[in-house]
Amino acid sequence: MKKRSVFLIILLVVAADQALKIFIKTHYHAGESHMVIGHWFQLYFIENEGMAYGWKLGGEFGKMLLTLFRLAAVIFGVFYIKKIIEQKYNRGFIICVALIFAGALGNLIDSMFYGLIFGDSSMLVGNVAHIFPKYGYAGFLHGKVVDMLYFPIIHTRLPLWVPFWGGKFFDFFSPIFNLADASISIGIISIFVFQKKFFGRHSSHPIIESEKMINEGVEVS
Repeated sequence: MKKRSVFLIILLVVAADQALKIFIKTHYHAGESHMVIGHWFQLYFIENEGMAYGWKLGGEFGKMLLTLFRLAAVIFGVFYIKKIIEQKYNRGFIICVALIFAGALGNLIDSMFYGLIFGDSSMLVGNVAHIFPKYGYAGFLHGKVVDMLYFPIIHTRLPLWVPFWGGKFFDFFSPIFNLADASISIGIISIFVFQKKFFGRHSSHPIIESEKMINEGVEVS
């Protein structure tokens, strides 16, 4: 697979992710939602300081640590993608890695720069953020990740006989995410589902080696 093709995949994912985030940030106030298709697909604007699907590390230190981790992962990803292209890994595996890289880069841009280039999106006063204000809402590396994709396909109250959760509302799928999160998830899930196909020509890959050793009855420590 050519480097140009991989670069194009990454560029398209990051561009689509950032375009949607900028649109949401400059047209919605935090907490605002609009139906797209029925009740099961909504654009619902939230911001989070954590990982994909709203998972968090605590406090300012956790936020800084997560941003630096994303930065390190993106830097490592550049060299890793170059390596697997040169070693002619399976095309599908390279695409999956490109999707994971693009997702990490998309969220890294939010964390690094959004605090500088956007004003605050306040849910309390219904404020819609402006781009490139005189003062941003946060410093470098402290931006919040913009999420907006919400798919409450099932929204119901659980029967009272259900242990622990009976009588409570249940949503599926409840997390709100963005295109970058989706890109990462698709890449990771596809690697696990198609790992034998992806690594058939590269039996030295640690996943394949582990499986081979287990099949041969060798204890893997």
